[in-house]
Amino acid sequence: MISPHSGRKATRVQQAPPPSGPPAWDGPPPPGQSPAQRTPMERMKELPAKVSIRWRLTLTYGALVFVASAVLLGSVYMIVGTALSSAWPNVDLGLPPAADEQFQLVWDKLQKQAVQDARDALFGNSLLALMGVGILALIIGYFVADRAMRPVAQMTATARKLSESTLAHQRIDLLGPNDELKELADTFDAMLTRLNVAFDTQRRFVANASHELRTPLTINRTVLEIALSDPEASEDLKALGRTLLEVNARNEKLIEGLLLLARSERELAVRKPVDVREVAQTAVEQVTAFAEEHGVTVTAELVSAPTIGDPVLLERSVSNLLENAVKYNIPENGKVWIQTGMADGALVVQVANTGQHVPAYEVNSLFEPFRRLHADRVDSAKGSGLGLSIVRAVVQAHGGNVAAVPRDGGGLVVTIRLPRR
Repeated sequence: MISPHSGRKATRVQQAPPPSGPPAWDGPPPPGQSPAQRTPMERMKELPAKVSIRWRLTLTYGALVFVASAVLLGSVYMIVGTALSSAWPNVDLGLPPAADEQFQLVWDKLQKQAVQDARDALFGNSLLALMGVGILALIIGYFVADRAMRPVAQMTATARKLSESTLAHQRIDLLGPNDELKELADTFDAMLTRLNVAFDTQRRFVANASHELRTPLTINRTVLEIALSDPEASEDLKALGRTLLEVNARNEKLIEGLLLLARSERELAVRKPVDVREVAQTAVEQVTAFAEEHGVTVTAELVSAPTIGDPVLLERSVSNLLENAVKYNIPENGKVWIQTGMADGALVVQVANTGQHVPAYEVNSLFEPFRRLHADRVDSAKGSGLGLSIVRAVVQAHGGNVAAVPRDGGGLVVTIRLPRR
């Protein structure tokens, strides 16, 4: 959250133009946006990382079989060549020495030619056989890799189907010998059991905290209101009662924010079609009276943007952004802009406001719980410091991202991006 300081002049901030609309959205690239164009060399370097483990195993099996076959055929080639050379018969026809010498020269020439022809034929046939063995090795290697990866695929499918609601009764339960994959599956099942216990503990804690923390504050508020309604109460007592009521109301807001943050960080329990334009319109209507009290003008430019999610949490996140934009604005004639629509294939909600200058290096820390600009757990009169933390938790639960950038002239531009579904 941002707490304004009086060091900035309001007139400078008011002269800043409103944030630009589509397609010039601020913030990071939307989820699923196509990456920037890369050079062929960069694509070649990234190729090994894109090859799946199944194909890496297939290529490994095929390469090993291919090398073994090549060594075997090379050995056979050398052995057969040597055998042909050594097994060639010596012929003695009883000719005169001069004729016998001439005959032996011709016979040696025929021997070398026959051995060379046999080796060439053997080499050619060996290459064809090696190619066939290589193709067969790839096919067999793929099926071997597929069979070896089948338990991993089962574990992956189970992990994808798991959610907080099915974590209690769904397990991999891999059957087979007690090998490394069986041990991995059993370890994963044990981890799921521990996660289920942790989720149950968290749910019970949130339920108990909702009751145990709200009840005393409700009782305190009731007692203080009754005391303040007593006509015989002194002015000092009434002043003290009003102060305690303000403190009590702030504690109630803090507890509500903590419980909502805990709920937002869990998996979505509600998923249904929702148009963010309607969500934003409801949030604008709710914050209008609050903005008028602070002298802030809210300008809405809402375009239909359908998605799937929890409408209550989405409405609360947009409301938090608008409330922050109103609270931490300039003292007079402040302005808030909200836009919804589609940009680059993503659903976008953008809220901007006039206000004090925000250093760029301070922006990311504002999404941390209890964190404010130039103050950590200090200067908390305007809020509990959970507004942007709740927004980030809700957006991440919906598979999106949220970012803020300093606005020219002062204030912030906060952009929510959600994937289109």
